Amino acid sequence: MILQPRILFIANAGPDVGGGHVMRSLTLARALAAKGAACAFLAPPEVAAVLDAFGPDIAREDATSVDAEHLADAATGVAFDAVVFDHYGLARAEHEAVAHGRPTLVIDDLADRPLAADLVLDAGPARVAADYAFFADGARLLLGPSYAPVRPDFAALREAALARRGGPVGRVLVALGLTDLGKITSRVVDHLRQRNGQVALDIVLGSGAGSLPGLRRVAAHDPRITLHVDTQDMAALTAAADVAIGAAGSTTWERCVLGLPSALLILADNQRPAALALAARDAALVVDAQDADFEAVLDRAIVRLLSDAATRARLSAASAEVCDGLGADRAAEAFLEIIAARDVAPRHP
Repeated sequence: MILQPRILFIANAGPDVGGGHVMRSLTLARALAAKGAACAFLAPPEVAAVLDAFGPDIAREDATSVDAEHLADAATGVAFDAVVFDHYGLARAEHEAVAHGRPTLVIDDLADRPLAADLVLDAGPARVAADYAFFADGARLLLGPSYAPVRPDFAALREAALARRGGPVGRVLVALGLTDLGKITSRVVDHLRQRNGQVALDIVLGSGAGSLPGLRRVAAHDPRITLHVDTQDMAALTAAADVAIGAAGSTTWERCVLGLPSALLILADNQRPAALALAARDAALVVDAQDADFEAVLDRAIVRLLSDAATRARLSAASAEVCDGLGADRAAEAFLEIIAARDVAPRHP
């Protein structure tokens, strides 16, 4: 048995896909490390930039790309006992070429391609085992938000955050992804500034966000706005907020853990099923950025969040039931069990 398995993470990042893959992989890596694993990321520049901001202590292996055509070469010579993939552009052929029989965990949201995995983690609230019947035959499936990799500081604040829900709106959190696709943050802030009176706005962005220069100028003369760039305090900001406008990606589960009434913006097609499933549970309002009436729908959602206490109460209660924030530990334990049971390949390929 390997006492300290070395686990290689291969996650995607960049202007078109954002930083969410790396962020949730980083959360899982920390959970695995807490249980004795040694984790490292294959880190081309886009991945390295996210790690520099949010995981400077995490080990990494330099790479020029994690594209399918370069992946096997990038992983050659790296010592590892198991591998985690969080990359929608990779499928069974790439998984097998890198893993060479080692235990493999694939973090996915799509269920749209063949996977070579011992373990598949898909946190989608509407996901069922049949979705992977033709794509990951034989894999153990960790499905639903109870397995969502959420940083432990959110669970630590859960009880206190839920206890303070239900009051008037004093703070609005806007968190639409580190890369701010299409400068969506600026558009949302413009709507909020017209509607929110004296309510404080906490705006979360990455240092490379397209909206950042313009919002810096706006914040300089609007005291309601506080910009949080590459913030390390996301749990505290989420707990302190009364409502949120957030991307319908992996940070959705952070807001659910803390019962934060939210409008979810669908910024990519893969976000749509989970967002609509939450809307069906009355756990979130949903606004599709591709909707022809986007501006009007967004405005209506903002008005409801700011003015309708009954809606906020329903959203808070329902969202808190979706996710408890302990998914990273559950997923880490399941993967380590598979690693311990497997007669793994040699450490050096």
